[in-house]
Amino acid sequence: MLLNNIQIDDTFAEAFNMRGTRVIITAQNLKWAYHAANAMTGFATSVIGCGVEAGIERELSTEETPDGRPGVSILMFAMGSKVLMQQLETRMGQCILTCPTAAAFSGIDGEDKISLGKHLRYFGDGYQTSKLIDGKRYWRIPVMDGEFITEETTGMVRAIGGGNFLILATSQPAALAAAEVAIEAMKKVPNVIMPFPGGVVRSGSKVGSKYKTMFASTNDAFCPTLKGATNTELSPEIESVMEIVIDGLTFEDIALSMKVGIEAICNLGADSGVRRISAGNYGGKLGPHLFKLHDILNGSN
Repeated sequence: MLLNNIQIDDTFAEAFNMRGTRVIITAQNLKWAYHAANAMTGFATSVIGCGVEAGIERELSTEETPDGRPGVSILMFAMGSKVLMQQLETRMGQCILTCPTAAAFSGIDGEDKISLGKHLRYFGDGYQTSKLIDGKRYWRIPVMDGEFITEETTGMVRAIGGGNFLILATSQPAALAAAEVAIEAMKKVPNVIMPFPGGVVRSGSKVGSKYKTMFASTNDAFCPTLKGATNTELSPEIESVMEIVIDGLTFEDIALSMKVGIEAICNLGADSGVRRISAGNYGGKLGPHLFKLHDILNGSN
């Protein structure tokens, strides 16, 4: 398949099951809402080393937030319920409770409920108070700038992590520029995040390693400097590869995000330096969700 003379490989991205949640963070203004959200989603690029994958989904207007203040929504994903619960509680206490004027609310419904402020209320040392509004419990915790307001719980849902595609280009600047264009387009798709720095990862990995202590290692087949030393997937003109990884609430959310991102790159044309779009295919070793590039772009996935 060719789109604007850019080759789309006949392959698939392989993704895995996760648990996810959404939190709405509000503050006196967007500046402080972003301070809180950036802190909460820090060090959350990959479950390989961070335990959780998280990112800012979008800005929220005052009409969209529970307290009528500016805010942002964040999505957080983990491999299991226990890890997600622990990470959410820790990050709430260290990043939202501490941030001036910030408040936190549930951003998603789900049969499973996990603590948002349920345990954090004990920081109030007995001075905390609660209020039940429309069947939802909120906590008011006294802090030095006034009160910290938080909903007691938020929902937890089944989700998917690891949707991805690879950008193969003739230079590092060309690959990164194309990735930036894709990310800007993908940010407009709801229910997904791209958790790596700026949404892009250069250290794409494969399953397994020559070292027994490592369960993932560099994707040598896509490393330009290893063309002569490994079973490479790169043709001579490819000098840089960038990967975009997507986590989402549903299969359809991730597929749409991939379609939007790939089409944005292909709209640049081959003069951009991009030659191919591929994906992280691990032969069924990683997860059960297969995002087939040709099907996604044909609208049949």
